[in-house]
Amino acid sequence: MPFDLPLVRDPCSAVLQARIQALLDNKTKPLGSLGLLEKLAVQIGLALGTDSPVLEQPQLLVFAADHGLAQRGVSAYPSDVTWQMVENFLAGGAAVSVLARQHGLNLGVVDCGVRHDFTARPGLLIRKIGYGTADSLEGPAMLIHQCEQALLNGVELLRSLPGNVLLLGEMGIGNTSAAALLMACFTGYDIAECTGAGTGLNPEAVQRKTSILRQVLSQHAKAQTPLEILAAVGGFEIATMVGAVLQAASERRVVVVDGFIATAAVLVAHAMCPKVLAYCVFAHQSGEQGHRKMLKFLNAQPLLDLGLRLGEGSGAALAWPLLVSACSILRDMASFDSASVSRAGDATQA
Repeated sequence: MPFDLPLVRDPCSAVLQARIQALLDNKTKPLGSLGLLEKLAVQIGLALGTDSPVLEQPQLLVFAADHGLAQRGVSAYPSDVTWQMVENFLAGGAAVSVLARQHGLNLGVVDCGVRHDFTARPGLLIRKIGYGTADSLEGPAMLIHQCEQALLNGVELLRSLPGNVLLLGEMGIGNTSAAALLMACFTGYDIAECTGAGTGLNPEAVQRKTSILRQVLSQHAKAQTPLEILAAVGGFEIATMVGAVLQAASERRVVVVDGFIATAAVLVAHAMCPKVLAYCVFAHQSGEQGHRKMLKFLNAQPLLDLGLRLGEGSGAALAWPLLVSACSILRDMASFDSASVSRAGDATQA
């Protein structure tokens, strides 16, 4: 089934933005003294279309799949770690599981194409396209119809979930390679600038990984459209994430973007529909070397810089309290008038 791009509206409203900014400027604080938190409050207010935003029923989704390219040794870990970590997520033992519990986030794990069959249980969402993508060094990672189905799965998944916030996570051995390839295709950076250690490769292994990825790019030089590029070098979990981002933006949900792989999904969604960026809050700058340049390309300012490179949505979960705080400040902090506090310049000259 051909993929129909969801309709995404530009949330920018000069009237609403001015109203939110006026509210912030009249809070009991020096002008602009809450820095990036104030910008965040404006962005969330615009995305949700209100000057009194409330974040409701946040959904943290970990999109999981395997990658055929992993057999080329582009990761320090074997592919079996993908399904084993999915089990760990569902059992509540992974970092993202701990953080989701701590912050009251609804955690769902989406099997987009893991090379394993899971027993049905709460929290597991089966949207499997296949048992891992094909080896992109030999041909396209996905057929076009598979890629379109993954995008549609992401759209339909979001439609089925409540709330007004989506937090992105992912799991898939080999997916930093897919993300690096997408980055090179969509930004024009050389693949060496996009490729990092991933799960912990040493410098020699990173060089070998880079060489393999350069061959993959040469193999798919004819891919031109965002859909063609995504199908050629992406992953089932990345494509499903792209669909989810597009649908979240169309529903005016706030999208909290995790690290390198999640940002690569947003990069693709942006190529398909630039308006999605207005709904995206970038949680952190990861330790993966290409992430900083990808964020710069998107003109995105991350909330945190903790040297994270775990994935799973861990950075998105860590940044979550900042979004809650930004909304609380906008809604609940007193104004100078309501608190009977003097403004700067109100003091009389002695």
